[in-house]
Amino acid sequence: MDYYSGEIARLIEELSSLPGIGAKSAQRLAFHILSMPKEHVEALSSAILSAKNNVRYCSCCFNLTDQELCPVCADSARDKKTIMVVENTRDLVAYEKTGKYEGVYHVLHGAISPMLGIGPGDIRLKELMSRLAGDVDEVIVATNSSLEGETTAMYISKLIKPTGIRVTRIASGVPVGGDLEYIDEVTLLRALQGRTEL
Repeated sequence: MDYYSGEIARLIEELSSLPGIGAKSAQRLAFHILSMPKEHVEALSSAILSAKNNVRYCSCCFNLTDQELCPVCADSARDKKTIMVVENTRDLVAYEKTGKYEGVYHVLHGAISPMLGIGPGDIRLKELMSRLAGDVDEVIVATNSSLEGETTAMYISKLIKPTGIRVTRIASGVPVGGDLEYIDEVTLLRALQGRTEL
């Protein structure tokens, strides 16, 4: 038996396809959207479409942006000789929230995972190596403390060591299996300050 008309059911179904949104949350969101003024709904749908159409990768670090360069790469005050390698944009944002890291980033958009069929060629490693041809003193590997993150960190270390560039890994303090986006700023800062040579 269908409880909702086709349009409501479709809205709930689309919302429930989003990550972290179950059937009940999708139902609550759907009813909230239906109760919003029409101009707010139009602004929401316009923002979603605009983001989808205009957001792209930064030409330097592969962060998500709507400009040629992301705000971090465009900031002339940042230390361009120190590159922190992260798995995704959410991890970059987590470190930016500490307000203490003054270098730049490189976003891999994934981690090496043979089980999932993700190899070194499927993430932005080639682009990272191209960046290292410039004036770089240190690469901080800040991948997650998961099996995939550790595998990626070791692979990056083996790639970079022959270049003579210093390679460090964020210190523990970040729990094994923990995703950076869910960890508080103090723990992230301790992990950054206590990084070790790979």
